Amino acid sequence: MNNGHEIDLDKFRKIMASGKIVESDMLEIFNKLSQEALKITAEINNKYHTPEEIVSLFSKLTGKKISETFRLFPPFHTDCGKNITVGENVFINACCKFQDQGGITIGNGVLIGHNVTLATLNHDERPQYRQNIYPKPIKIGDNVWIGSNATILSGVTIGNGAIIGANAVVTKDVPENIIVAGIPAKIIRKIKD
Repeated sequence: MNNGHEIDLDKFRKIMASGKIVESDMLEIFNKLSQEALKITAEINNKYHTPEEIVSLFSKLTGKKISETFRLFPPFHTDCGKNITVGENVFINACCKFQDQGGITIGNGVLIGHNVTLATLNHDERPQYRQNIYPKPIKIGDNVWIGSNATILSGVTIGNGAIIGANAVVTKDVPENIIVAGIPAKIIRKIKD
């Protein structure tokens, strides 16, 4: 990466972390990061890679060192990549989709099932401002299990040890050691010790 790009990436992360509206002046950075993500995910998705190679490619995708304990079953899709943070012993199953511009933080020991979507952006409901973007991070605590086909929406924090049921749509924070399921996701019960 050249110095100009690093400055853009720092600016990008700060703006996304602010939670403020993102207007069209960020489109150039969005487009540049999207093109990089498309190139790296095409490499991940279109030929076999050893687990070690996947760790290396995911590190390149995120711009951060990823633990050698990380596992990913492709295909994997993201439209940015540079705002994903991953802990130790994380497993991401096939066909997951991360919209990470707003920030995705995944704790240690997290299991993410097939076809999970994490979406950190929202748009203005007023048609004349629909192109404006509102970023809010998704934070996933340690030892969380997210079932297949679940969708986690922007601004959601999932507490340590929680379980997200298959096909759930999570619109609100999930407390620690709780099972949620449904559309929208509701508390089913506390996890037994």
